[in-house]
Amino acid sequence: MSVTNLKPNIEHWQERVDLAAAFRWTARLNMHEAVANHFSLSINEDGTRFLMNPNQMHFARIRASDLIVVDANDPETLNEPGAPDPTAWGLHGGLHRHCAHARCAMHVHSTHATVLASLADSRLPPIDQNGAMFYGRHVVDEGYGGLAFEDEGERCARLFHDPKQKVMIMGNHGVMVIGDTVADTFNRLYYFERAAETYIRALQTGRPLRVLSHEVAAKTAEEIENYPEQADRHLTEIKALLDAEGSDYAS
Repeated sequence: MSVTNLKPNIEHWQERVDLAAAFRWTARLNMHEAVANHFSLSINEDGTRFLMNPNQMHFARIRASDLIVVDANDPETLNEPGAPDPTAWGLHGGLHRHCAHARCAMHVHSTHATVLASLADSRLPPIDQNGAMFYGRHVVDEGYGGLAFEDEGERCARLFHDPKQKVMIMGNHGVMVIGDTVADTFNRLYYFERAAETYIRALQTGRPLRVLSHEVAAKTAEEIENYPEQADRHLTEIKALLDAEGSDYAS
């Protein structure tokens, strides 16, 4: 029997398992930042209560039962065991308070997304199919103001005013990806890093880029957005691979 079917008496167990699998696979892909960076997943209607990784725990060993519950409206959360550090509270708390459609949020400093965030022009042009996936669907934050304490977190959250834009290229910082579920968000995070890598490698050739037209890029973005079950199948396969290895992520 798959370990994902062993459900301890803990609330939101399936959501915990999915989130733990995303942490493990992000570490596997070397998209993590040691014991920094955070993922969060809303568990109430307005999104202000959410699951999050405990403070200073490496992505590669996070289990479903390790995840903590954070209340974005209650600063006392910071006094509880495993409480998030002030920057995690500032960035994710601000996001879940001010952006109700961000049910899941994943923030990383993955290599290629961060290289993109370091360019004077951090937009991602549609030079391939993966890049077209984000055409008109990302926003660039050009106002980096230091570590994401509460004011900085709220400022970033307010940039997600267009529900179609689910990736924030955080200038001089990294990337924040939002979505409806863990599967939806992780799939978007994965493909954004792939698209950023393709773009950065293309720039390294020094040769002219073949950029898709607005019409083709917009059509492709819409087609990918409506492609059935791809994100869910992606996460299901990741969990199957972890299960086959005997991973304890779902414990």
